[in-house]
Amino acid sequence: MKSLSQFLKFITVGFLNTGIDFGVLNILMVITGITAGIFYSLFKSISFLCAVTNSYFFNKYWTFQKGRNFKKNEFLVFLIISVVAFSVNVGVASFLVNVIKPIKGISSFLWANLSAVAAVILTLSINFLGYKYIVFKD
Repeated sequence: MKSLSQFLKFITVGFLNTGIDFGVLNILMVITGITAGIFYSLFKSISFLCAVTNSYFFNKYWTFQKGRNFKKNEFLVFLIISVVAFSVNVGVASFLVNVIKPIKGISSFLWANLSAVAAVILTLSINFLGYKYIVFKD
C-alpha cells in the first residue's frame, strides 16, 4: 500500500513537473519561433532541468517523505539518476523532432510537443524506480 501511495504521489508530482517542462519549453519556442534543430534540444534541456529541480524537492519532502532524513550525496545520486533520465528524455524528443520529423499533416509545433510526451513516458519508470530504490530507499 505504501508503494502505491508513493507511486500516486510520484505521478502527481510528475504532472506538475511535466507542466513546468512543457511550460518552459513552449515559452522558449513561442518567444524565439524555433521548434526544431539544436536550439530545440537546448530548449528541451533547459525545460527538463527546471522540472527535475522541482522534482527533487517534491519527491524528497512529499512523495518519499525523507525531508528530515539527510543522506550524504543524496542530491548527487538524485542528479545522476536524473541525468540518465535526462539523456533518455532529451535524446528521444530530439530524435523524434530532428530525425523522424513531423508526420504529414502535423505542425512542427505539435510534433515538438508530441515528441516531448513520448520522452516523458519513457523516463517515468527510470525516475520512479531510481528514486524509490536508490535515492530515497528506506
